[in-house]
Amino acid sequence: MSAGSERRAAAAPGAVPAPRASRVELRLSCRHLLDRDPLTKSDPSVLLLLRSQNQWVQVDRTEVVRSSLHPVFSKVFTLDYYFEEVQKLRFEVYDTRGPSDLGYQEDDFLGGMECTLGQIVAQKKVTRALLLRFGRNAGKSTITVTAEDISGNNGYVELSFRARKLDDKDLFSKSDPFLELYRVNDDGSEQLVYRTEVVKDNLSPVWEPFKVSLSNLCSCEETRPLKCLVWDHDSRGKHDFIGEFSTTFAEMQKAFGEDQAQWDCVNAKYRQKKHNYKNSGVVILADLKVAIDFTASNGDPRNSCSLHYINPFQPNEYLQALVAVGEICQDYDSDKRFSALGFGARIPPKYEVSHDFAINFNPEDDECEGIQGVVEAYRNCLPRVQLYGPTNVAPVISKVARMAAAEESTGEASQYYILLVLTDGVVTDMSDTREAIVRASHLPMSIIIVGVGNADFTDMQTLDGDEGILRSPRGEPALRDIVQFVPFRELKSASPAALAKCVLAEVPRQVVEYFSYRELPPRGLGTHTHDAGPERAGQPGVRPVSVSSTLGVP
Repeated sequence: MSAGSERRAAAAPGAVPAPRASRVELRLSCRHLLDRDPLTKSDPSVLLLLRSQNQWVQVDRTEVVRSSLHPVFSKVFTLDYYFEEVQKLRFEVYDTRGPSDLGYQEDDFLGGMECTLGQIVAQKKVTRALLLRFGRNAGKSTITVTAEDISGNNGYVELSFRARKLDDKDLFSKSDPFLELYRVNDDGSEQLVYRTEVVKDNLSPVWEPFKVSLSNLCSCEETRPLKCLVWDHDSRGKHDFIGEFSTTFAEMQKAFGEDQAQWDCVNAKYRQKKHNYKNSGVVILADLKVAIDFTASNGDPRNSCSLHYINPFQPNEYLQALVAVGEICQDYDSDKRFSALGFGARIPPKYEVSHDFAINFNPEDDECEGIQGVVEAYRNCLPRVQLYGPTNVAPVISKVARMAAAEESTGEASQYYILLVLTDGVVTDMSDTREAIVRASHLPMSIIIVGVGNADFTDMQTLDGDEGILRSPRGEPALRDIVQFVPFRELKSASPAALAKCVLAEVPRQVVEYFSYRELPPRGLGTHTHDAGPERAGQPGVRPVSVSSTLGVP
């Protein structure tokens, strides 16, 4: 559990939901630390504490960097950041006397620094002087904390490296190799991603697997350059350079998939001096695993408790509602192609939140072949997005309304649009949604909202005009009642036919009201005939252009 989430886990039932947090990673480095060791240099590590209920609580601790007064730590602190809260942090640097997993009471205090998480996030990089007890400066010692927002993508990668026939740098024993992985930033600077453990006396080491976020590894850009450096560890901190190689995450994946994931570990000085020099050993990517961390209220689609769980034997509630309603609507669609949109998710490649994205990831053609095509697009979409939120429905209503407006501008409106919205949460942009519905009530379209799951959908009834005329925030009344809201749980045990009947019951009346208002004769009875209409004579074309599944809501 990350810092900040534990104190919210025990919120009382009925309490106001906690605001959504951003996820940030903090990286640390120090300069000019005090030297507390008489024979070698200090062995620093940093302790992170969080102010909670008027006391400092230990959150996490970095690894120990042996014999270094200018350490760069590979350990990354991951925290929940709440914009509206003052989250006080304290960083304490110690010269570690024993194993890093032991308490720090016996360690020598090298200095501390206090600030808020908001200050670090706002500035992205904070450098402060380290202070000893009673506010005295710890010489010229400083600590630098760098923040990176990883809310855009909760993907992680697990890597495992080994090496073969590394150069021997020791006279009386073999090298003690460790590996450092760096990412190259846009300005050419290098950011330490991870430092492996030291494998003693071994020229063909196998390092322990490690897990890093994709943001940390490559800023979610698979072609960003990466550098791997291999060193022979020296207890005095003067490590001997063995060699290095460059790659990218995309190259790693491709090479690993082709069973060719190995690189020459090259020492440039040796290459210049030695005519027959080939390498200083070979580094091999032994394993690579990628996983997406789904964190929104819908839950991990791989978990059976999730509303999006894909059960091979029983369709989830989203699919049940989609198929039941879609199979009825498709009878009135001549080409059987459906626009399928998603909202409330972070989508690749930049993992920014979108409220009207094509779930087939083709913005130029968001249509799917039949209801089964929508189902397949939905299944394929889930592993590629990060479920997020909030439940903003207005953007997708407005998008379909623009299609309907274009149809109406022809003066014939031979196509009538039905928007099916599947959501597990109460609409969070209620004001904008009411405004969008009122505008859409003048257009050839209807909106069906199916509430999936066990959320409190009381406020959703206000969008359904059955209990009175819906008005925009400015007081403008809807021209027609175009919204039908149905909580799926009330019809969960009913047959698909019963569900479809309940959901679609008001659509024929809504279609007739629109064409009456526009004084357009029913198709087949007037002078206009078109090839794109339904097979049933005397009715306008009913086009269920957008089946919208919530891919993550709060």
